[in-house]
Amino acid sequence: MAFLLEPAPPFRLDLTVWALRRRQNNVIDRWDGRTYSRTLILSGKPVEVTVVQTGTADNPTLKVEATGARIAGHTKLELKPGLERMLGLNTDLSRFYAFALEDARLAPLIDRFRGVKPPRFPAVFEGLANGIACQQLSLTVGITLLSRLAERFGAKAGDTHAFPRPCDLAGQDPRRIRSLGFSEHKVRALLEAAEEIVSGRLDLEALASLDDDSVQRRLLSLRGVGRWTAEYVLLRGLGRTHVFPGDDVGARKGLAKWLELSSTPSDYAGTRAILDAWRPYAGLIYFHLLLQGLAGKGDVT
Repeated sequence: MAFLLEPAPPFRLDLTVWALRRRQNNVIDRWDGRTYSRTLILSGKPVEVTVVQTGTADNPTLKVEATGARIAGHTKLELKPGLERMLGLNTDLSRFYAFALEDARLAPLIDRFRGVKPPRFPAVFEGLANGIACQQLSLTVGITLLSRLAERFGAKAGDTHAFPRPCDLAGQDPRRIRSLGFSEHKVRALLEAAEEIVSGRLDLEALASLDDDSVQRRLLSLRGVGRWTAEYVLLRGLGRTHVFPGDDVGARKGLAKWLELSSTPSDYAGTRAILDAWRPYAGLIYFHLLLQGLAGKGDVT
């Protein structure tokens, strides 16, 4: 199946994909310099999806192809909103760009990465799993663990794997997940969340209807979830682009480097105080600082 999508301009697939994948070793969200590919579960079946951008950032078109053993006729109806969510295709950033133009510090950063949209994980559970896996570890190590988790437990399409659903993890022997490099505490957190969802006692997608404080209270009641993970889910799982995970050490360093501060903010309150001038766009700044770090490594051009 193939069809076209027209994102709200300006849009750059390369920047948006890098904001989603974050590291070269991510085998779930794949990028070869031109094509974004990922295995998604559609109508309960794994489907390999590829996306290529044609046209300019100001006049973008995306060519989408889906390949699977049996592509149902309604697959497009399921895939289109999924991609719009993941890649932020309909997000209108015109107010943010106008705001940035009036700020001498913000304007160069935003202009450098003009066209990136705020990405989201296809399911809130994946955002939660990312938060649990990556907390207190380097991002590279965390994504290595998540990639292993997908390759071991994710549904397979060809040679690629989808990210595991709660039903793929619930009831698994904890030792199988521990063998991938996860700590015992993180294994328990992942399995408990998966089992709560499968049992119907936890509905992460329903969090979208709650305010930030209510979402955080619910998430903080789960094993292995602290403030950083809760805010990570708010931003990357629920698309709350005013949220900047203030406990993120890497993001703090990026903030200090961008603003040429003499030292990195040492605590959550200090980070929030710095970002206060750019409300309600702190989460969008988070993504731009991530790209700036990747550009420094040569991953983003």
